[in-house]
Amino acid sequence: MSLDSHIESVLWTPDQIAARVSELAAQISADHSPLSEPLVLVGVATGAFLFLADLARSLRLPVTVDFIRAESYGSGTVSNGSPRISFDLKLDVSGRHVVLVEDIVDSGSTIACLIAHLEAKGASSVSVCAFLDKPSRRKVHFQLLGKGKFYRGFEAYYFVVGYGMDFAELYRNLPYVGVLKPEHYK
Repeated sequence: MSLDSHIESVLWTPDQIAARVSELAAQISADHSPLSEPLVLVGVATGAFLFLADLARSLRLPVTVDFIRAESYGSGTVSNGSPRISFDLKLDVSGRHVVLVEDIVDSGSTIACLIAHLEAKGASSVSVCAFLDKPSRRKVHFQLLGKGKFYRGFEAYYFVVGYGMDFAELYRNLPYVGVLKPEHYK
């Protein structure tokens, strides 16, 4: 089975992704270079794992890395609006500057839940670095913590897969981001 044949169109190629990740890393490095402690990157599992790896390798400052899992999609194509944390951090983020690394910010529910969770754990600031942003679908307008910033890779309007993002746990390994043909998710 060729996963490529399930893709209606490619939105971003591996080269376009790599260029944008480098730009985001440069922005984050510039914004956080005067920190005395390493920046904490928190990848939102599982969709952000490739983006997090590429971003971490491109940053030019000390970082620590951890993962958190928040589930709101199940096996569907639309967030259910009720995220829950199913796997928590092992690192202590108290007093630390955190960048949440997310594959997609859609309704805003999950990211708002995660920011509140990190605030409760004592993070001094929380930024969000989203590979894809879907502002037209925003239902919850989240507030960043402290001097946190919002970093956006690309703006998306479709249900997409690839580069870590899935439908029913498939397509994460595609090296590009593409629109899945409707017959494969309906």
